[in-house]
Amino acid sequence: MRWMIYGANGYTGELIAREAARRGLNPVLAGRWRDSVEALAHGLGLEACVFDLHDPVALAERIQGHALVLNCAGPFSATAAPMMEACLRAHAHYLDIIGEIAVFEQAQSLDTRARNAGVVLCPGVGFDVIPTDCIAAALKAALPDATHLALGFDSRSGFSPGTAKTSVEGLAQGGQVRRDGKIVTVPLAYVVRRIDFGDGEKDAMTIPWGDVSTAYYTTGIPNIETFIPGSPRMIANARRANHIRPLLRLSWMQKLIKARIARTVKGPDEKKRAQVPSFVWGEATNARGEKKTARIRTANGYSLTITGSLAVVEHLMTTQPAGGAYTPARLMGADLVARLPGSGPLRVV
Repeated sequence: MRWMIYGANGYTGELIAREAARRGLNPVLAGRWRDSVEALAHGLGLEACVFDLHDPVALAERIQGHALVLNCAGPFSATAAPMMEACLRAHAHYLDIIGEIAVFEQAQSLDTRARNAGVVLCPGVGFDVIPTDCIAAALKAALPDATHLALGFDSRSGFSPGTAKTSVEGLAQGGQVRRDGKIVTVPLAYVVRRIDFGDGEKDAMTIPWGDVSTAYYTTGIPNIETFIPGSPRMIANARRANHIRPLLRLSWMQKLIKARIARTVKGPDEKKRAQVPSFVWGEATNARGEKKTARIRTANGYSLTITGSLAVVEHLMTTQPAGGAYTPARLMGADLVARLPGSGPLRVV
């Protein structure tokens, strides 16, 4: 079946494209920069397709005839909406590797259209948010009446350019948590607590991670917070950033910071990816104060994004799920992360 990787010339897109070619999955490699897209496609013996996302009708025509699109072009705040719309028009499944709350919420808002079109919309098929989404599903099964859910991860592999740009956008928007079923804006580092993600207890702070959206649709648990570990300096800097958020929201400031990221951030190399695993944690609590805790050690976040996204691609190539907006765990089960290379068992206690 014919399928496409859009943004194949980016850091993570190229990693996925190379592994897909090695497996003989033969994606069409697409993006808006002709030289880099065509050079990569030529080197891998794959077809190239060059286009931007500005014209929705022309975009749908480009996608027509493809079974699915895996969108790897960030920042996804700019690319996800037009690509999802084009996939609905072209009756192609949509996947991406985002961690942005707004994009997850937008996908869910398109659920009825996706059902009617027979199209699967499943953003977040990478490290954002496969491991945490699977932990959320496992905790819901272990504590069905849970009212509060905390999720988080400890990953020290460094940023790719796309992830760094998305983080800059996140700083400008502030923190987000879910309270009584609704997503609310809170200060950065809103909650600080001690957490053992699986590699020893550490200070950790809340961040606006994608599970604030997705874990709700996976579990129905109405109160959700997401955490990463942070040094005292990192936590203090996050809290200071609350005072300059209006400045960070200015378009010229965003462009300036993102231009610097494009020049200076390269993403971890293969050696570092192999050496640095990730630790993922979750905790569910019910109204009586009963708790369940889950942990899993996984491969490096970028390595998991490669294998996780391709696992979902292969699943959609060989099965015919009903159309609709999905989370990874709802589409493929809570054991998805444990089936990926480099993942240890998912333990709930």
